[in-house]
Amino acid sequence: MIWVCPLSKVEATVTSTQADRLLSLLAPGTMMTRPAMIAEHNHLWLSLHDIAEPQENMTLPGRLHMKALLDFAESWDRAKPLVVNCYAGISRSTASAYIIAAALQPSRDEQELAQTLRMASPSATPNPRLIALADAMLDRRGRMVEAIRSIGRGAEAFEGVPFSLEIGR
Repeated sequence: MIWVCPLSKVEATVTSTQADRLLSLLAPGTMMTRPAMIAEHNHLWLSLHDIAEPQENMTLPGRLHMKALLDFAESWDRAKPLVVNCYAGISRSTASAYIIAAALQPSRDEQELAQTLRMASPSATPNPRLIALADAMLDRRGRMVEAIRSIGRGAEAFEGVPFSLEIGR
């Protein structure tokens, strides 16, 4: 099970789900305290901005970020939940949850997964740059990009409500 939440709900989400892995996607300089129940080696912290195109003085998600994310996902034994967070729980984290679910279930239909994401989180607006990078690295031939485009922008929200995505073992 993958749980997605904003930074403000990390501790509560990790505690309530009994997760033992955490993926954080935060802008450089954003402060965060790793929950005590997450071992340091089970926490991947990717430092990048929530942007889709290069912008001055901002860190664009890149191939190295995506490789680290995919490697972290691949090493997850799925015995306990994985929590994914970004600042608001709307863009980078929802994209990452979608990517992880697609990577770990290569035969799962991209469109069905995007619809499942939309049903789980009305505010989800996955970062298009992260989706495009994963689509290329997973050789999905544009299907991930198109599936996310088809669900459109999520409902306006200051921060997302924690939600889960079920994935098989």
